[in-house]
Order: sequence, then structure tokens, then C-alpha cells
Amino acid sequence: MNGQIRAQIQPGMKVRVVEKQNQRTGKLTEGVVQKILTNSPNHPHGIKVMLDNGIVGRVKEIIQ
Repeated sequence: MNGQIRAQIQPGMKVRVVEKQNQRTGKLTEGVVQKILTNSPNHPHGIKVMLDNGIVGRVKEIIQ
């Protein structure tokens, strides 16, 4: 699943995100969602979240 729809993402889910500085390379970082930062119901580049380790990025893949 991709991370463009807010309703599909919940705190505690394992996801892969792309950080702002890695958008050009597409390097993904894996982690657990702590907080959802995007308010709109969907976003074409992925919903912005904060992971439990403090990293902020846009969800590219939902693992579980």
C-alpha cells in the first residue's frame, strides 16, 4: 500500500518514509508512526508523519 490516504495510516503502524533531504535520491527510512502531521484526507506525495525516533517524512510504503 502507498501512503497517500490518511485514513489508511494509524499511530503504531510500521511504515517506510522519505525524509525531505532524501526526496531526490528516494532513500527510505523504516519506522513506527508516532504522530500524523498532515491534516488533509489525502496527499499526492504521501502523508507526512513523525516516527517514534523523531524522524519526519512522507509515507511511501505501509508495511503493516
